[in-house]
Amino acid sequence: MASMPSLVKYFMRAVSIGAFFIIFAPQTRAAELVMFEQVGCAWCQIFDREIAPVYGKTAEGLRAPLRRVDIDGALPADLSYIRVERLTPLFVLTDNGREIGRIRGYPGEDNFWGLLGALIKKLDGSETSG
Repeated sequence: MASMPSLVKYFMRAVSIGAFFIIFAPQTRAAELVMFEQVGCAWCQIFDREIAPVYGKTAEGLRAPLRRVDIDGALPADLSYIRVERLTPLFVLTDNGREIGRIRGYPGEDNFWGLLGALIKKLDGSETSG
């Protein structure tokens, strides 16, 4: 049986190697729903009341987590490929650095889920076609 110091050394070496691969591995961005918003946006507030509390618990939210971006701030570098409009809210479904589609404005709860469902189908179709 290995001595305790040997096991600790082995464990520390394994953790170090694992951390190296996590830090230096190429980063791939999974699908996400980017919500462009701004302070004082009434439709953003309605979205926050009707959809936001449950979004992360839905199949759509698990498939494409919500990411919020203030249109009055700097555009994050990893989203530089998105053409931002001044309309808020603006929802852009992205996957691995490319735009899949967008929903302009908040069309109400029922219409939002229907439009998002269509975008998710488009996303799933684009992944299978390559």
